[in-house]
Amino acid sequence: MTVNTSAAPLLVTMGDACGIGPEIIVSLWRREAPRDAVVVGHVEVLRQAVAALGADLVVAQLQRPDEVVPPNCLPVWQPSGLPSDLADVPLGRVDARAGAAAARCIEAAVEEILAGRGRGLVTAPIHKEALHAAGSPHPGHTEMLQALAGGPPVRMMLANEELRTVLVTIHCSLRDAIARVTRESVGETLAITDAALKRMGVAAPRIAVAGLNPHAGEGGLFGDEEIHHIAPAVADARAAGMDASGPYAPDTIFMRARRGEFDVVVAMTHDHGLIPVKYLGVEQGVNVTLGLPFVRTSPDHGTAFDIAGRGLADPASLGAALAMARRLLGASSS
Repeated sequence: MTVNTSAAPLLVTMGDACGIGPEIIVSLWRREAPRDAVVVGHVEVLRQAVAALGADLVVAQLQRPDEVVPPNCLPVWQPSGLPSDLADVPLGRVDARAGAAAARCIEAAVEEILAGRGRGLVTAPIHKEALHAAGSPHPGHTEMLQALAGGPPVRMMLANEELRTVLVTIHCSLRDAIARVTRESVGETLAITDAALKRMGVAAPRIAVAGLNPHAGEGGLFGDEEIHHIAPAVADARAAGMDASGPYAPDTIFMRARRGEFDVVVAMTHDHGLIPVKYLGVEQGVNVTLGLPFVRTSPDHGTAFDIAGRGLADPASLGAALAMARRLLGASSS
């Protein structure tokens, strides 16, 4: 059951303090002033971002995330356990303090959502190397959220107005990803994808399955994963009533989906699935974690250390992530 407390706010985690997370949050609030969201982060870091951007915003520190938010402000709930010197971290560099703070904000936000004091999660970008430096065992948001939610099977979906793609494997080496493409993992991905799209309002999702190898293996000439794992999983899904088909050649199936032939493409590896969506533009791309007991979305970009603090970061993808979270919450409550 998805947690959906309609009176509670969306919680927006600050992300890595050394990256563009704080400034895209400030830019979005300056542009849109969302009244249904609260930032989970470090008050002084957000105040520094406001000053750096010259934004006409007052940072209001909340005592709890679901309290009444004053008008015309950037509401920030600062959870306990953040590094005391976080406002001193240098921009554009990996810093363990920023990694620790990013992880703590995510943990606290999930705790609040599961307690009913938040209705969904939107996460600003984190840096995987900073997480590792802080001692986190998780390679990224998806795996951390999965653990915090009790370990349900989850998948990453990247979506924009033209294309949706869901991944069988996520943050691992390509060698490991190939080994993880099994009949079971592909089948589980298809079931999660079908259920998620139905919750989003797609009554009968048309799922295209991309192959792993060139030309989807060309009948075994270029690899046999399609024969032994992917095609059997598609057959299992069809027997269970899903409109799944494939495996198709990975280099053409995304074009067919973009033209409207399919509602979503299931891809075997991280880059197979994400490059086509990101090529269409990161400004409107949104990362959605499927399988969690709550809604979670994120911008389709990273911490952008190279431009952090320069006032160049575009908040469009963060705005799209907020809009997607609202749509998903609306669909789940209908």
